[in-house]
Parts: sequence; structure tokens; C-alpha cells
Amino acid sequence: MGPLAFILVGGLLYFQVDGSRLRQEDSPPRIVEHPSDLIVSKGEPATLNCKAEGRPTPTVEWYKDGERVETDKDDPRSHRMLLPSGSLFFLRIVHGRRSKPDEGAYVCVARNYLGEAVSRNASLEVAYEPSPQQAQAGLPMEQFPPRHLNCP
Repeated sequence: MGPLAFILVGGLLYFQVDGSRLRQEDSPPRIVEHPSDLIVSKGEPATLNCKAEGRPTPTVEWYKDGERVETDKDDPRSHRMLLPSGSLFFLRIVHGRRSKPDEGAYVCVARNYLGEAVSRNASLEVAYEPSPQQAQAGLPMEQFPPRHLNCP
């Protein structure tokens, strides 16, 4: 085996063995794009972004309220898709009176054999239309019809 040379270029470590070409050393994952909070209407599509770098390329998983998120990789019928970029895409936001499977706090976790990186939390909230009674209660006073009172 020939000489082994290490070269530091721009903060990245490269090495050369026996006259072979320079090659970047493996590196642990790091999150380069964190997800942002979202407010989305029920039934609409949505995307939580996450982008990670590392060598080898890290795998990305998503967690909601501490539980692993099931995507189309786990179940082809899932309404959630893990995109090649690492982002989580919702075909439609699911939200019911008793079940709110998409609303919560999300993080993405990037992993390779050198470690893992966890994104900042991002909340996904579902916007809803108020009922007629709630809408009436929220109207400014000038929206109500005038009433005349007869005073003695």
C-alpha cells in the first residue's frame, strides 16, 4: 500500500491513496432545510419541507407528536408521501370531529451510519369554517340589524 495523504479544503477533509483521485470523506447527516409551521384547510394538499445532506446520503423519516409517520413507503394507500427530497407531502389533509390524524407537531430525522440529525419542530394546524352560530357571534356590532327600543 502506498502513501496516504489528507488534504483539508474549505473545511472538508479529502484523502488520497496511492495516486488515486481525491474523494470526499463520509460525513454525518445535517438538516439544511427545516420544516415550517403550516395552517391548512381540511381536504387540501400540503407539504412539510425537509432537506438533509451527508455522505452517504441520509435516509429521512418523519415523526408526529413523537410517533413515526406512516407514508406511501409503508402503505401504498396512505395519503402521505415521502418525497425524494425528504419532504412530507399530504395528498389531502384529513381532519374530523373525533379524529385529527394530520394535526400535530412534526420533526424530520435524517440518518446514516455516522449518526442522525433532527429538524426543528413544525406544527400543522387545520383551519376550519366556523358554524353559522360561531360566525354570528364573531361579527362586529355594525353587522347586526339596528333595533329600536321604546322607552316610557
